[in-house]
Amino acid sequence: MSNFSSSGFPMHRGRRLRKSKNIRDLFAESNLTINDLVMPYFIRERDDEEKIISMPGIKRYTEEELLYELEEITKKNLNTISLFPKIKKEKKTTDGSESLNSNNLVCKTLRKIKKNFPEITVICDVALDAYTSSGHDGIINSDGIIDNDKTIKMLAQMAELFASNGCDIVAPSDMMDGRIKVIRKKLEESKNFNTCILSYSSKFASNFYSPFRDALGSQKNLNYSSKDTYQIDYRNKREAIKESLEDINEGADILMVKPAIYYLDILNELKKKSNVPVAAYQVSGEYSMIKLGAENGILKLKECVLESLLCIKRSGADIIFSYFSKDVINWLHE
Repeated sequence: MSNFSSSGFPMHRGRRLRKSKNIRDLFAESNLTINDLVMPYFIRERDDEEKIISMPGIKRYTEEELLYELEEITKKNLNTISLFPKIKKEKKTTDGSESLNSNNLVCKTLRKIKKNFPEITVICDVALDAYTSSGHDGIINSDGIIDNDKTIKMLAQMAELFASNGCDIVAPSDMMDGRIKVIRKKLEESKNFNTCILSYSSKFASNFYSPFRDALGSQKNLNYSSKDTYQIDYRNKREAIKESLEDINEGADILMVKPAIYYLDILNELKKKSNVPVAAYQVSGEYSMIKLGAENGILKLKECVLESLLCIKRSGADIIFSYFSKDVINWLHE
């Protein structure tokens, strides 16, 4: 475009390519399809709470409820999901040992999904925040500091466990140093050669995660503690790119930018600088703002959701995690 020249108006009339819906659709530079979408699901034990107050329209599913849900969405060809467990308080420990229980909520759910819906691609979150009594993504040592190296060894075991129970893509969201390298090595050693690693490589210390932490049941555990020592400072762009390129070198197959809407510059830059697929996560805070705005008559739900997702796609996302995915597939089938 640096060599662009124009004879100007009236030889150039930009409105010619906008004169009808069909013309606009014909020349649209970005389009959204079902294959672009991942639907995140929160799972729970039968006797745990299903409602998530801070995320209207989203709930926690038991294993049985999720299977019924999957039957519905697969009829409309949405075949990629991501799982996030709500672990009961009594199972949370300082070291998050429940994450390595082969009969934990994620493993049990994985086995049932793969038995009933083998065609579904399942992505599993690899982090300890759902399992630790601290609400942190890592193990806290006696000095009150996250023990990076001890944590990544546990994350590697967790990734292997999920892969062995049917997980197609393990997604480390913890932001510990070196975790991609040790996870890839563990997957190779356990002969889980075809398990993809989706690295949350550009995960920022954002203020838009609060509803998610409510859904996961980790908000009260975390209390006023922050994750600033391991998640990326939202003032930094080059740091996010550097961390992402490091993860490719360590064995990541896919990169993730999280959150999405406020970080489109990172997404676009990462798309230009890497040769692997790039994902973006429209996080819980982004979801709730749009949802509550629509419920209060401030925004038009369908129009704002589609605009937000198409802007994420336009900026370079190959796949998008969104709590609106189920709504979107219904709209795309209209």
